[in-house]
Amino acid sequence: MATSPPKSSARPEAVQGNPPAGAGTPLDFPLGDFVYAAAPEATDHVVIADRYDLFIGGRKTPPLSGRHLPTLNPATEEPLAEVADGGAADVDRAVQAALAAYPRWSRLPGSHRGRHLFRIARIVQERARELAVLETLNGGKPIRESRDFDVPTAAQHFFYHAGWADKLEFAFANGRGRSLGVVGAIIPWNFPLLMLAWKIAPALATGNTVVLKPAETTPLTALLFAEICSQAGLPDGVVNIVTGGPETGAALVRHPGLAKVAFTGSTAVGKEIQRTLAGSGKRLSLELGGKAAHVVFDDAPLDQAVEGVVNGIFFNQGHVCCAGSRLLLQESIAEPFLRRLKLRMSRLRLGDPLDKNTDIGAINSKPQLEKIRELVASGVAEGSHIYQPRCALPERGYWFPPTLFTGVAPAHRIAREEIFGPVLAVLTFRTAAEAVARANNTRYGLSAGVWTTKGSRILWMSERMRAGVVWANTYNQFDAASPFGGFAESGFGREGGIQGLREYLEFA
Repeated sequence: MATSPPKSSARPEAVQGNPPAGAGTPLDFPLGDFVYAAAPEATDHVVIADRYDLFIGGRKTPPLSGRHLPTLNPATEEPLAEVADGGAADVDRAVQAALAAYPRWSRLPGSHRGRHLFRIARIVQERARELAVLETLNGGKPIRESRDFDVPTAAQHFFYHAGWADKLEFAFANGRGRSLGVVGAIIPWNFPLLMLAWKIAPALATGNTVVLKPAETTPLTALLFAEICSQAGLPDGVVNIVTGGPETGAALVRHPGLAKVAFTGSTAVGKEIQRTLAGSGKRLSLELGGKAAHVVFDDAPLDQAVEGVVNGIFFNQGHVCCAGSRLLLQESIAEPFLRRLKLRMSRLRLGDPLDKNTDIGAINSKPQLEKIRELVASGVAEGSHIYQPRCALPERGYWFPPTLFTGVAPAHRIAREEIFGPVLAVLTFRTAAEAVARANNTRYGLSAGVWTTKGSRILWMSERMRAGVVWANTYNQFDAASPFGGFAESGFGREGGIQGLREYLEFA
């Protein structure tokens, strides 16, 4: 198993982020030096195999392609394991297994399906430490996020949908609905376990079977979930997991045996999937990118709002589709707010993701790090003002410091394109109407945040902001009973809640 990242060296942020000299301008207020004793999470309870095969028909199955890919620890760049690279023939075997399991599973009483989901949820809780450490090792996110958010929320989704499995006839006014068949689920690398739960839990509760394709860089928790399915006694073929790269996902999307494709990932890939499925009769739900606006009014509690903004953009290194990556400040409070925000950023701890003190972990992959660097460089080139706190970056691994841009124009790339990294673009506004216009000035429509003490203003803004989710005086709050999804180039369809159940049913 890979070791913790090496000790940091005090490289200036200008080397890592490629901004010009002087980007890390000292603040005009004193900063104390806080020393935290290392608090690494134990890893001796996690066993990572040297090589993983596919999970088809309830069994570990070597790939017909004969290929395996390395999966890395992004905090160290060291290999963790080799994982099967499934080809079209492997995808076909998985779909055939799911088709064979579907008649029996769909006819199973809802209460029986619910029992299986309850067992899965309990085992996820029992193996929570193992799942959290594996999620952090393979994905680079801080252990406290994996431990306190990813794993508990994944378990919550299985518990929630287990409760619905025998109550579907009461969920919808137009009848109980019928299951679709085999669902092809393709999930991203930023929340591997949680996205798995978002798709598998409602699919199974409504009587469908699943072929899951995890992201190429973060397959390990999905493969551990295969063990959990077996441990829970899930019938063979109900859940199948085929690992691999983009070609594996494309083969799954094209397979004629699927009744539905559920995809979470980039907007570009989502568009390609939609083109591929046009006219095929397959159902499709897409949860894609975002460029969320975080709006702070002059009556907002500033310190509380600063915490919300920090959580909105630096959670999971900004690897969040609904990240609040555009900060809209009312002009009268822009200066004091930015002073507080810069001070808070200077206190963020970047480093070993397995350390419980860490706030910002590793960027998931080298290509993603290069994309972040390129977009940050474009912000500097277009005339925005960059701030990065002095930050010691580890010598190995993929790292990027928390970054703030001021003087941003709506036309700048950093205000328009999804960076998917710890980079915040700041704009200002004078009136609520201008705030709405700037918030909606995007091709995305996934999420937004509003900070104000006026309830009427919250309702007024929420009605006018084109976003699937609008948080009020908070950010990044999720619940299995609440639907999540977007508009425009953020996709369509919902996950979670009764609305998410409907995505896996058809009605006469």
